[in-house]
Order: sequence, then C-alpha cells, then structure tokens
Amino acid sequence: MTLENIAQTLFIVATAVYAASMASYLFYLFKQQEDFQNYGFFLTAIGAGFHFIGVCLTTIVMGTLPAYNLQQTLYIAALALAATFIVLNQKFNLKVLGLFASPIIVITMIAAIMAPDTPPVKASYLNGLFSISHIWLISHIVLIFTGEAALALACGAGILYLIQERAIKEKKRGFFYKRLPSLALLDNTSYTSVITGFTMLTAGLIMGLVYAKIVWGRFWGWDPKEIWSAVTWLIYAALLHGRLTSGWRGRKSAIMTIIGFAVLVFTLFGVNILIGGHHQPFTK
Repeated sequence: MTLENIAQTLFIVATAVYAASMASYLFYLFKQQEDFQNYGFFLTAIGAGFHFIGVCLTTIVMGTLPAYNLQQTLYIAALALAATFIVLNQKFNLKVLGLFASPIIVITMIAAIMAPDTPPVKASYLNGLFSISHIWLISHIVLIFTGEAALALACGAGILYLIQERAIKEKKRGFFYKRLPSLALLDNTSYTSVITGFTMLTAGLIMGLVYAKIVWGRFWGWDPKEIWSAVTWLIYAALLHGRLTSGWRGRKSAIMTIIGFAVLVFTLFGVNILIGGHHQPFTK
C-alpha cells in the first residue's frame, strides 16, 4: 500500500469520526446532556488527528503542502476548520460552535472525497520545498485557511445568534430558546472569532503579497482573486470598525458576519471557478 493510498484511507476514517462527532453534537442539542458535547469535542480532536496525519503523508508524497487541486483544497479547508475550532474552544470555551463546525467539516470532507483527484498543478515557482519563496507560499496558505476557518466559526455564531434572537421574540419559547446560549455569549463568540480570523487573514494576505513580489516581481497584479480578497478584507475591516466606533453589535454584527463569509466563500471557490485568474488551476 502506497503512502498516497494510506492517506486516502485516513481521510475516509477521519470523515467517519467527524460524522460521529456531528451526531454527538446533535444529541447534545436535543438532550442537553453535557457528556454528548464532551464526546463531540473528543471525536473532533480524534478525527483531526487522522486528518492531520493524512495531510502529512500527502505532503511527503508531493514534497509540498497539498493545496493544489480542488480535492486537496477541500481537505486543507476542513482540517483548518477542525483545528481552529479545537484551539478556540480550548482557549475561549466556545463549545456552542461545535453545532456549526461539525456538520460543515463533514460536508467538506465528503465533498473532498467525491471531488475528482486531478493531477496537481505543476509550475516552476512551486518547486523547492525549503526555498525562501516556498516558505512564504506555505505561510500564505496556512494563514489564509486558518483565518477563513475562524471567520466561518464567526458566521456560525452569527447564524445561531439570529436563531436565538427570533426564539426570544416568540411568545411561546420554542425549541432553540432553551438549547442555545445567551445572545451576549453568541455575540462575544462571534466577535472573538472575527478578531482571530481577521488577524490571520491579514497576515496571510501580506505573505501572499510578498510571495507575489518574489515570484512575479510585483506585489499587486489586479488578478480577480486579489481583487475579491481585498473586498473580503474590507468587509471584515468595516465590521470591526463598526463595532469599535458605532456600536455594531448583536443583530447587525451577526448579519455582517454572514455576508462577509458568503463573500469569502465566493472569493475562495467562486472566483476560481467562474472568473479565473492565476489561482484557477488550484481548484480544478
């Protein structure tokens, strides 16, 4: 059995474990027993372990971080989401985000497994794992995906905020009112995730600009991906500015996190598929 086959097997095992984690979080939502939430987090960590080993084996096979076709991009995105959720949950006790993170991870992993395993893009500027330019590239990829994962969690908190807000306004307190945390906690969770994601995204974009200068001799080339990345950055910058200066909290902030994430997803996948640019080969 080759390392590549072992990696694919590990991805399938990780998906099964992630699915069990999702089931645990769903049981927690319905039963409100803390044990189910603990099981869900534990299974997410186990799944991420298998997932990480699979990515490491693929890295050994390719000689670089595997993010050069659609399947690989989805695997990296799912791992970034799982790892970011684990870290934020441990640091800030954001357990509620497991209700959002676990199904997104499972969906992304299934999409990756079903995606065609097309030959990764080959270009001279991707050679040299330990070259200075390649280190900038890997840093760019890791920071961007980590930032996007945190912003995905912010979107999840925003969605849960809107659901809980509606439940509170209803005369008969329904299913979600007793099962979701307070609006204040959801708002703070979203804000923490946005701060984390925006910081990582900013650092990743800076790394990308430096990498572009090294490889193509310019920081900015008006590529569609660059333009939409700037648009995404400005949306989150406006959200943070609004929170700090104009009191954008609660419902307005939740809606902005959802809009921002929709634009982010379009920037990550839609631009490559619908518009093109030099990032397009990486999502085929």
